[in-house]
Amino acid sequence: MSITVIIADDHALVREGIKAVLKRTTSDIDVIAEASDGKGLLDIAKKTFANVYLLDISMPLLNGLEVTARLMKMNSKNKVIILSMHDDRVSVENALKSGAKGYLVKETAPEEVAHAIREVVDGRFFLSPKIAGYIVKDFLGSRHNYGQRKQFSRLTPREKEILQLVGEGFTSKDIAGQLKAALSTVQVHRKNIMRKLDIHKQTDLVRFALKEGISKL
Repeated sequence: MSITVIIADDHALVREGIKAVLKRTTSDIDVIAEASDGKGLLDIAKKTFANVYLLDISMPLLNGLEVTARLMKMNSKNKVIILSMHDDRVSVENALKSGAKGYLVKETAPEEVAHAIREVVDGRFFLSPKIAGYIVKDFLGSRHNYGQRKQFSRLTPREKEILQLVGEGFTSKDIAGQLKAALSTVQVHRKNIMRKLDIHKQTDLVRFALKEGISKL
């Protein structure tokens, strides 16, 4: 039986590259769908089950970490592998805490992706060898930026979604249009976000979103 995979990445070349590698090097892994943003992936996942979801960490509308968290709420048995340009410990830690079972650095992803998929399907975790050593060593004991991450965890899924859009430069009016919500509702959410994060300036809110990898400019 084939292992089914759904890919989400806002770069078509990345998606095509991964599909080409899997087609050339495997006979048991099939990419059955793809999306260019987080919302699109979730729409597909609601209708189509896959053994593995391969997600870019930085996508428009909803980033890979938020999508992972929502996939896990949909089905705790969902298996997610995160793709990222970043090889720092904080990025990997955030991915694992969101529910991801694997983390691939994009520069080495083509030669590792099939192995990662099989490992995750078999119930194991997979980290790119480039980062595995120092990640495993200090992941559980780390308290780096604990306060900020604790504050962020207090946000509701809708507030996290709005925070990402704010970080991507959208105005409240733009966000209201995208989410099909009243402008006043978006403004209330923004006030609640700033209160929970103890942030008082728009520029600081954008900076927080970028620093935590929530948004992509």
